[in-house]
Amino acid sequence: MAKKKEVTVEEKLRALYDLQLIDSRIDEINNVSGELPLEVEDLEDEIAGLNTRLSNFAEDVANLETDINNKKILIEESKALMKKYDEQQKKVRNNREFDSITKEIEYQELEIQLAEKRIGEYTVKIEQKNEIINATNEKLAKQDEHLKHKKAELAGILKETEKEQKMLVKKSAEFSEAIDEHLLGAYKRIRSKVKNGLAVVSIERGASGGSFFTIPPQVQVEIATRKKITIDEYSGRILVDADLAREEKEKIDGLMA
Repeated sequence: MAKKKEVTVEEKLRALYDLQLIDSRIDEINNVSGELPLEVEDLEDEIAGLNTRLSNFAEDVANLETDINNKKILIEESKALMKKYDEQQKKVRNNREFDSITKEIEYQELEIQLAEKRIGEYTVKIEQKNEIINATNEKLAKQDEHLKHKKAELAGILKETEKEQKMLVKKSAEFSEAIDEHLLGAYKRIRSKVKNGLAVVSIERGASGGSFFTIPPQVQVEIATRKKITIDEYSGRILVDADLAREEKEKIDGLMA
């Protein structure tokens, strides 16, 4: 059985820096779209809310129209009863019957007045709700158009970068497989905590990339030997020497080309 080839620290550092370069490019592509995905999502949520509001107002208007129709029916029924009572009043035999029928007629007149009052109130409410519906429809049309524009903008960006992103994601997975699980876990953990997702940085002008804290010359020499994994005590990032970083960047740039 062939003995598995041992991976050197330098090979691990190169693989980590390669992975960092690829993941950073993926981050750049994702950042190109900026806030657009969130803007699209917010607009979709707002439009859904406006449609729900329109549906609720339409239901309110329909209920009010039903109430108006019911009151109109009640008015017609009261008028029919008044006509009936009027005929009965002509045939009464005593004052008691006449007074009783008169009270019934008066009651029906009050029912008609109350129904007409309610119809007037419901009509005003319908007008108010229709005004809100019209304003909401105008806003909905505006936001629909805005959403179409944002979606088209986002689709254009995604189309431009889709091919490259797919290739980069595939390469990221390939390079991840070349790194042992413990080290890959550390890389991902650091990357999730630091600014710009930079978990592996090179030494630039005596300091770690993106940092103002100077690295002691002795530590710089140790990093350049590529014999161990060195973590920057200030930023928590994995450090590599400038030469290794330049070589790997040239390699990845060539791969991307």
